[in-house]
Amino acid sequence: MSEGDWYRVENEAEIPSPTLLVYPQRIIQNIQKAIDMVGDVKNLMPHVKTHKLPEIVGMHLSLGVKRFKCATIAEAEMVAGSGGQDILLAHQPVGPNSVRLRFLMDRYPLVRWATVVDSAETVSRLSEIFGDAPRKLIIFLDLDCGMHRTGIEPGENAAKLYEHIIRSPGLEAGGIHAYDGHNHEQDLTKRTKICDEYFAPILDFRDHLESLGHPVPELVAGGTPTFPIHSKYSDRTCSPGTTILWDFGYKEGLPDMDFEYAAVLLTRVISKPGSQRVCFDLGHKAIAADKPQPRVRMFGLESAHPEVHSEEHLMMKFDRAEELKVGDVCYGVPVHICPTVALHDHAWVVQDGKAIGLWEIAARRRSLGV
Repeated sequence: MSEGDWYRVENEAEIPSPTLLVYPQRIIQNIQKAIDMVGDVKNLMPHVKTHKLPEIVGMHLSLGVKRFKCATIAEAEMVAGSGGQDILLAHQPVGPNSVRLRFLMDRYPLVRWATVVDSAETVSRLSEIFGDAPRKLIIFLDLDCGMHRTGIEPGENAAKLYEHIIRSPGLEAGGIHAYDGHNHEQDLTKRTKICDEYFAPILDFRDHLESLGHPVPELVAGGTPTFPIHSKYSDRTCSPGTTILWDFGYKEGLPDMDFEYAAVLLTRVISKPGSQRVCFDLGHKAIAADKPQPRVRMFGLESAHPEVHSEEHLMMKFDRAEELKVGDVCYGVPVHICPTVALHDHAWVVQDGKAIGLWEIAARRRSLGV
């Protein structure tokens, strides 16, 4: 196969559709690029929410990356079971999740466990649960740097909360967590300016805590869009996720970032209701519907326009529809890979142009063993 159709698999007739394909060689290249950007693996804490795969955790470990960020308890358990040594649950644990996190610490005592908080109630509850633990739970103060989704605004109340962490038995202040996932400015110069503006209060607040004599060991900063910016600072730990698999939403929206597609959807034509319409088996249950259309870019069918998207069907209008027949295989990249991966139980692994086996997307479940 030519470089232009790198995504095709020679045994596609054996692969049921719709399905997710992953390309390990490209994944390795993306991981290495991220490492090269930060310069030191200690400053890289990739987010596993994008892929949820033990095998990709293993790829990171083989390249020296030992720290990981997670969104769910299941993801954290998957990383620990795969050999991860330093795990940050970047989702404030409430309800039973705080107890489940303690179970994980007891089950994997050699792992450095951490989480984020933005409320005094959570700090107190975690202190009760981890007060008698053999190791302290590392706590990052979650600061709101403009996204207004989670976190506390830098200021007096945030300083009091940080002091509460320091005083609480069973807990250890690990520093600050600040996620600026709202900054999707396409132009890197403008994105950098926005990032610097939002992070100025964060850096001032860190200086304030240190002036009070409080240790602030680490600043975990940003996500994928601002990764090129934060990666230039040695005092920040970066936690990109999408860079591992990439998608066309970021490829088109962040042209300065040249990561490679490493996950592709295989779909088939299941009907042709009209001379210019083609229906694919790529409904909401196979590709994330959280973004506006187009939700997929079909290789070789760039002029196809989506018309109707339902649970099991994707109807597209295509002026060369006569070139396709029912049963034909097509390939496409989603606009948002992270929630798309979570819709699939398994991914087919493509090596040297052939699908050779299945990887279970283990952490798509809400619960594994804990």
